[in-house]
Amino acid sequence: MSVAALLSRLDAVRRTGDGRWLARCPSHPDRSPSLSIRELTDGRLLLHDFGGCEVESVLAALGLEFDALFPEKPIEHAPRERRPFLPHDVFKIARQEIGIAAVIACDMHKQREISEADYERLFLMVDRLNDIGMAAYAKS
Repeated sequence: MSVAALLSRLDAVRRTGDGRWLARCPSHPDRSPSLSIRELTDGRLLLHDFGGCEVESVLAALGLEFDALFPEKPIEHAPRERRPFLPHDVFKIARQEIGIAAVIACDMHKQREISEADYERLFLMVDRLNDIGMAAYAKS
């Protein structure tokens, strides 16, 4: 949670310094501000009630959990690991592509009309088989 979001839930907020505020404590009847709020450079928020309330009770009065005092961590994705294809998988793909070429070649031999989609599929097959060939000779 940002400090601005936290401060918006409090009453009688006043700035006391850089990254520091005082406000009325929401967990007890507070005539003058007794809740100290401090934002650290890493985004963590520190709360201290000079009236004696525990941080948990202050957060409960605000409808917050303890983790609200810490900045949200971005989701860290593991770096993608480049793994070579297994030869079995490569040959399976190549066989499928060659099978498609064979079906289209049979249609052409029987002088059947080849659709535009089949014609484009032939070029896709050529590209895929070329990619397989390039990958087989690429230096790792």
